[in-house]
Amino acid sequence: MTTKKKLPKKLNYFNHARLGIKNIFSRLRRASQKYLSRRPHRSFKQTRRRDYTRSLTLPGYWAFTAHVYRTLRESRRTFLLLALLSAILTVIMVGTASQDTYTTLTDTLRQTGTDVFQGNLGELGKAGLLFVTAATGGLSQTLTEVQQVYAGLIALLTWLVTVWLLRNLLAGHKVRLRDGLYNAAAPLLSTFIIALVLVVQLLPLALALIGYSAAVASGLLSGGVEAMLFWLVAGLLGLLSLYWITSTLVALVVVTLPGMYPLRALQTAGDLVIGRRVRILLRLAWMMFVVLLAWVLVMIPVILFDTWLKGLWPSLQGIPIIPFVLLVLSSLTIVWSASYIYLLYRKVVADDAQPA
Repeated sequence: MTTKKKLPKKLNYFNHARLGIKNIFSRLRRASQKYLSRRPHRSFKQTRRRDYTRSLTLPGYWAFTAHVYRTLRESRRTFLLLALLSAILTVIMVGTASQDTYTTLTDTLRQTGTDVFQGNLGELGKAGLLFVTAATGGLSQTLTEVQQVYAGLIALLTWLVTVWLLRNLLAGHKVRLRDGLYNAAAPLLSTFIIALVLVVQLLPLALALIGYSAAVASGLLSGGVEAMLFWLVAGLLGLLSLYWITSTLVALVVVTLPGMYPLRALQTAGDLVIGRRVRILLRLAWMMFVVLLAWVLVMIPVILFDTWLKGLWPSLQGIPIIPFVLLVLSSLTIVWSASYIYLLYRKVVADDAQPA
C-alpha cells in the first residue's frame, strides 16, 4: 500500500498563493474580454462611423419636455405632495435661506434706484442680481456637517421616491405617496455610492472653476497666450466631467432596479449610452436649460413683487417670501429632474440596439 508523500507546509502555501494569483489574473482577463466585446472602440484607433452609430429615436426637445410635464400632471397631487414633504423636511432638518441676508442686500440695492413699476427698468437688473445671488446659494447660511448629510439624504430620498412612483404608475399600478415613502428607500445605499461616484467625476469641473477664480484674481485672463491656454485646459476639464456624468446620471436610475448593485449599474448605464453619449448629453443640457428658465420665470417676478410689497409696507420685511419660494423650487427641481432622467432612460432602453 502506497501513501502520498506530504509536501512541506511552505511549499503548500506557495502553491495556494500561486493558484490564487493565477485565478485573479484569469478573472481579470475574462472581465477585460467581456468589456472589449461590449465596447468595440479602441483607444488611439479611429472607429468607422458605421461601427459607432447607434439608433436612438427620441421626440423633439419641446415634445419630450411636454411628455414629462403630461406624465407628472396626470398624478400632480402625488408629486406636489412629495415636493411639499421634501421642503418641510428640509426646513426642519436643514433650515432655509437667510431672510436677514436677503433684506440687507435688498436695502443696499434699493438705495441706488427707484421702483420698476414707475418705469425705471434698472430695478429689473437689481432683481436679476438678487436672483443670481439666491440661486447660487449666496443667501444660504453655512451648513454644519450634520445638516449637509441631512440635505443629501433628503435629496436622495426625493429622487428615489420619484423614480419608484413613476415606475409603478407607468406600469399601470395605482399607488399613493405613502407607498413610495415606505418602499422606495431600499436601494438608498447603492444610490448613495453612485452619487459619490458622480461627485468624484465632477472634480475636474471643480478644478476648472477654482482655477478660474484664481486666474481672475491674478489677472491671468486679461489676454495673451496664458489666457488661451487656461481656457483650453478648463474646457477640457469641463468636457471630461460631462463625459463621465452622462452615464452616471443614467446609473442613478438603473441602480433602483431590484437586485441591482452599484458597479453593475455603472456598467449597464455605460453600455446604454455608448454610441449615444452626445445625444443623451444634449438632452440633459436641455433639461438644465428648462430648469434655469423656470427659475428665471418664477423668481424674477417674485423678487420684483417682494421688493414692491415690502417697499410699501416695511413692516413685512421679516416675512421670508423669497426663502420659501427658493425652498419649494428646489424640491420641485429634484422631482422634475428625476422624472426627466427616468423617462429619458425608458426611451433609451426601448431602443434595444446592440452597443456600438
